[in-house]
Amino acid sequence: MLERTFTPHPDISLEGQPSLVDEERLWCLLGLPSCGMTLHEEVKGGFPFIFLARLSSVYGISQAELAGYAAISSRTLRRRAQVGRFTMLESDRFYLFATALIAAISLFEGDLGLAQTWLFRPMPALAGSKPIEMLSSYVGTKAVLDLIDRIEHGVFV
Repeated sequence: MLERTFTPHPDISLEGQPSLVDEERLWCLLGLPSCGMTLHEEVKGGFPFIFLARLSSVYGISQAELAGYAAISSRTLRRRAQVGRFTMLESDRFYLFATALIAAISLFEGDLGLAQTWLFRPMPALAGSKPIEMLSSYVGTKAVLDLIDRIEHGVFV
């Protein structure tokens, strides 16, 4: 099995320590409020194209790879780059990716590297799918978040 290596976001790397990050700091790095009407309006208006660079940097993968996981074709991605903004539905999808990443970071007590690794590892509880592969839909994201919740509470998975 090919082992993934991740490049953590430069703003959250701590030299000589695991890349530790908390929820508030991550939302700030992504340039989004964590909840509320302001977040709703951001999603509704469409995230700026730069959001993809921020999110992919925190995930430690390329923008094209993250867009692929989000079911956004390379042709659509080029159009969004020209316009400078994602649609409401694409923004909502990227919000799901951010939410799952934050939940995984919480599961691993702030360790971004462990969260990244976990998100890219096939999970028997997800029928062998990698959590990141499930995040392009609300239903898939809910399955990932439910799995994280079960792990946090010591429920057999």
